[in-house]
Amino acid sequence: MSALSTLRFATFRVPNQVFYQSALSCGIVNLKPVVPGHVLVIPQRVAPRFRDLTPDEVTDLFLSVHQISRVIEKEYKAQALNIALQDGPLAGQSVPHVHVHIIPRRAKDFEPLDEMYTHLDAQNLSQDFAEAYASRETRAERKAFEVQQRERERGNVETPFQGIEDERKPRTKEEMRAEAERLCSLFPPENRAEFE
Repeated sequence: MSALSTLRFATFRVPNQVFYQSALSCGIVNLKPVVPGHVLVIPQRVAPRFRDLTPDEVTDLFLSVHQISRVIEKEYKAQALNIALQDGPLAGQSVPHVHVHIIPRRAKDFEPLDEMYTHLDAQNLSQDFAEAYASRETRAERKAFEVQQRERERGNVETPFQGIEDERKPRTKEEMRAEAERLCSLFPPENRAEFE
């Protein structure tokens, strides 16, 4: 398993968000959850599209989704789950790293029920990042770096996603770490993230 300090979600460091690790995947709490308990499952290797994963990564990713989803449904007292993978910008993928959303659902949490997808789509990054991702990976990394640099100048060293056009407020690294540590304790020792 990778050290938490080296794990990235695309170009963004996520050590305070990891709550689950397997050989090739990890579960991370969401910066801007649609509902409480909305988490992401990602391959540890940065792979922009589902087609870029190896067969072993695909197997590990979905076994991890299976294990994490059962814990999330129970912990957040959900009646159902949305499990979604948006593969490519035209499918609504806003971060160039394969990620599976696990979203706990309860009666009347969104009316109509499919309104949840509108909220999920609202997680798209700024137009600059979307254009950069659509053009090619190296430009996307440069744009993400530019966002990080602007946020550092504003004093937001660990919150590079700040500035995403979305009505939901990003959580602090302390809030995400607290949730990650709590969720971590719900998994077998071999799958718990080791916080530094």
